[in-house]
Amino acid sequence: MAINAQCHLIAVSGGKGGVGKSVFAANLAMALQLELRQPVLLIDLDNKSCGDQNVLLGLKPIKTVSEFATFTGVITPQTLNQIFAIHQSGLTYLPAVRGPEESLSVDVDLFSKQLDSVSRIFKFIVVDLGDDLNSLQLSMTMEASSLIMLTTPEVLVVNQTQKRINELLTQTVPMDLLQLIINKVGVGGLSPQVISQSLRLPVVSMIPVDDITVQGSIQRSTPFVLTANQAAVSTAYFDIVRKLTGGTLQKLKTMARPKSINNISSTGSGTIGSADSGEHKEKTDPRTILKLKIHSELIKAMDLKKGITDTQGDPAKEKALQQKTLQSITVIIDREAPQIARDERSRIIKEVLDEALGLGPLEDLLSDQTVTEIMVNGHKKIFCERSGRVVLSPVTFTSNLHLRNVIERIVTPLGRRIDEKTPYVDARLKDGSRVNAIIEPLSIDGPALTIRKFKKGGITPEKYIEFGTITKPMIDFLKICVENGLNVVISGGTGSGKTTLLNMLSSFIPSHERIVTVEDAAELQMQQEHVVRLETRPANMEGTGAVSIRDLIKNSLRMRPDRIVVGECRDGAALDMLQAMNTGHDGSMTTTHANSPRECIARLETLCLMAGMDLPIKAIREQVASAVNLIVQISRLSDGSRKVLSVTEVVGMQGDVVTLAEIFKFKETGYDAKRKIIGNFQVLGHVPSFIEKLEAKGVVISRDIFSNDPKFQTTGAPPPSNSGGNSSSANNSSLNGGIKKPGPPLPPNPVKKSS
Repeated sequence: MAINAQCHLIAVSGGKGGVGKSVFAANLAMALQLELRQPVLLIDLDNKSCGDQNVLLGLKPIKTVSEFATFTGVITPQTLNQIFAIHQSGLTYLPAVRGPEESLSVDVDLFSKQLDSVSRIFKFIVVDLGDDLNSLQLSMTMEASSLIMLTTPEVLVVNQTQKRINELLTQTVPMDLLQLIINKVGVGGLSPQVISQSLRLPVVSMIPVDDITVQGSIQRSTPFVLTANQAAVSTAYFDIVRKLTGGTLQKLKTMARPKSINNISSTGSGTIGSADSGEHKEKTDPRTILKLKIHSELIKAMDLKKGITDTQGDPAKEKALQQKTLQSITVIIDREAPQIARDERSRIIKEVLDEALGLGPLEDLLSDQTVTEIMVNGHKKIFCERSGRVVLSPVTFTSNLHLRNVIERIVTPLGRRIDEKTPYVDARLKDGSRVNAIIEPLSIDGPALTIRKFKKGGITPEKYIEFGTITKPMIDFLKICVENGLNVVISGGTGSGKTTLLNMLSSFIPSHERIVTVEDAAELQMQQEHVVRLETRPANMEGTGAVSIRDLIKNSLRMRPDRIVVGECRDGAALDMLQAMNTGHDGSMTTTHANSPRECIARLETLCLMAGMDLPIKAIREQVASAVNLIVQISRLSDGSRKVLSVTEVVGMQGDVVTLAEIFKFKETGYDAKRKIIGNFQVLGHVPSFIEKLEAKGVVISRDIFSNDPKFQTTGAPPPSNSGGNSSSANNSSLNGGIKKPGPPLPPNPVKKSS
C-alpha cells in the first residue's frame, strides 16, 4: 500500500485504555474539518471498539471496515455516501463495528488497497488505532505521516506508553514519527518535563482536563470542538491542528518517503554493495559506511558478544536480546540518518540486525525455499543454487572480517573452532543444514563458506516420485528391503542427494527399533522416536580429545542398536561399518562417494585398506559381499535434476571378485527443447536372491515388480509436474509412457580386479 502523496494519514494510539483516544480522534478529525475546510475521513480501527465513535459522532454506520475492504464498486466523490457515514459538518466516517455485538475482523491487504483509492479523495485521514499493535494497526503506522502518542500525567499510564514506544521501535517505526500529546492535564499529575524525559519525546501539546465539556458532548453525540469551540479544551485541539498543518506533517511525510536519498545511498537497493550495473561496489560506498557506523555505535551501546553467549539455547532470552538490539538499532539510525527513506531504513535495520545477531546477508537466502546451496567466495561474491543452476546473488558481506564473524557464530555453539591453527571446519546450522568453512591463509581470496540446505522434514517418497527421481515400484521395493533389515549403501557424487535419500529410506525403519546414527556433523533427520544421535568431535587446542567416526561406531556396538546409520564412510570407518553389518545389526545404512555400483565396491575396498589392518584384498571383498545387500546409485545430472540411476543387488563372491546384479536402472535417451534430460526407468528382470528368504519369513512380495511387462510398470511413473525443479515435463511424459522393455535379462557381471 502507498498513501497518495497529497494525503496525510494521522494515526492516534496510546499505551493504555482510558486515556481518551476515541474522544481525541473524533475531535481532532472534526477540528481539521472546521479549521482547514478540507475533506477529512475518520476511521475507527480500535480492536476493542464497541462502536464508541458511532456514539461520539451521532452517526449510523453504512458500511463497517470489513465491509469496506470487500466493497467491489467504484469509489468516487459521488459514491462516498454509499459507503461512509457523513456528518452534517462534512466529516466522513468509517466505523470498526456497528455495535458491541460485533468485533473487528478485516483482511489487511484488501483494506490497504481500498484505502489507497480513498486517499486520492481525502486530504486528511485520521485513524483511531486503539492500544493494540497487530498487523492491521502496524500497517497503518507504517503509512502514517504522523503517529500521535496520547498519554495522561499518571505514572502507570506513562509506563504503559513507554512499553508501547519500545514495541514501535522494535517494529522499526522512526522515533521522529511519534508526536507526544498529554491529555487530561490538571493539578497533581506528573509534570510535562518528567513525562518528556521518561518517554524521550518532546511534548507537542497539552490538553486541559474538562470533564463537564467532554461529558456533555458525549451525551449530545456531538464533538465539543463543534459545540463549544471557545472552551479551553477545544482551543487546545485547534492549536494541535495548526502545529500539525503548519509544516510538521509535510516534513514528517518527506522524512518518511523522500524521492531521492543520494546523500545516504546511491544504489537505492536493499542489498549490500549491489548496483544497477551489476558490479559490486567497494565497502566505501555511503550505504556501507552508514551500516558500519551503526554497527560501531551498536557495539558501544550493547555487549553483543556477551549477550549472544548468554542466550544460547534459551529461546526466551534470544527473543529478548533481539528486541533490545532492534530498539537500539532503530534509535541509532534515527540519530545518524534522520532523512533516510522509510523503505531503505527498514532494509538497513534488518541487515544490521542480521549482521549483529544472525548470519547477515545469508539470512534471506536461507529462508528462500528455492535455494538449495549457498557458496561464499570471499565477502564480495555469494553464489547460490536454484533449481540445479548456480547463479550469483546480488547480496554481499560488508567485509571479510564480517564474513569471518558469521563463520565463528556458526561453529562456536557446536564446540568447534576455526582459526589459523585449524583453518577449516565442518559444522551444521540449527535446521541441520551442512556447513563447511575454510579461512585464510588456505583460502587466498578471503573466507570460503559452503552451506548445503536441507528441506525441513526432508523429502517424502511421494515428492521423489513427483520429481521423477524414482518410480513407485522402486520405492515399494526399497521399502520392503529396509523394513526387513537389508543392509543398504547409497552411492553417488558430491551434491547428488545421498544424505537426503538416506533420510527418506530411513523413514521406512519400523518405529519400535533402536537406531544409532553416527555423523561428522549431525544432519540426518530421523522420523522415529527411539534414536540416539552421535557426532564426532575435533581435537582441542592442545591437539587432543578428538573423537572419530571409527570411535563412535565401535562405541555404538555397546549401545544395543537394532540398526546403525552412518552419515558417510570416507576412511577406515568403512571396515568397522561392514563388521557391524556382519555381526547382527541387519538393516544398517550408510553413504559413500562413487559414480557407479561397481566403483562403490572398489571404493569400499579402498576405505577398508585405510583402516591399517593389512588385510588381504580377498578378505575385504568377502566382508563387502557378505555385509552389503543393496547399492542404490543416485546422481545429479547435467541439467540439475537428480535421478536414482541404479538399484543393484550384491549377489556374493565368484572366485576372487564380488558379483553384482542390477534390478532397476535409469537410461538417458536424449534432451528436450529446453536441454532437459529425458529417459526412462527400466526393470532388468532380475529377481533378487534374498526374495525367497523374505518370503520364507511370511513377507509377501509381488513378482510383478521385477517384470519386464510394461502393464505392471506404468503406475510407477510420476505425473507431469514442473515442481521441485528436478524434472522437465518432457521427462515426466517419457516416464508416463511406461517402462521401456530392455530385452532379455542381463546376467550378473563380476567386478574386475583392481589393477
